[in-house]
Amino acid sequence: MAKLSDAQIERALKPLKGWRRAGDFITKDFRFGTFLGGIRFVDAVARVAESQEHHPDIHVVWTTVTLKIQTHDQGGITDLDVALAGEIEKQVSRGKKKPAATDR
Repeated sequence: MAKLSDAQIERALKPLKGWRRAGDFITKDFRFGTFLGGIRFVDAVARVAESQEHHPDIHVVWTTVTLKIQTHDQGGITDLDVALAGEIEKQVSRGKKKPAATDR
């Protein structure tokens, strides 16, 4: 799988609300009302990642979960990364692990 060009990355991120490019990664911060809300979200992300056999870098700081995705063996952003971000967004939009100020 080849790395995407700058133009391809820009186009791919447009429909992914809140996702941005950070060097050779795509990244997004998710904020929750509680620490446990964030951890439940991490669990949901882990299930999606396992199903796609593609895993994000996950950073948890209290009620904020930051996801960073890249295809490590390609050293940059590929279609796999965009697909994973899209599937994570589907999970969020379904409300299964939606970030919310009152998540408990």
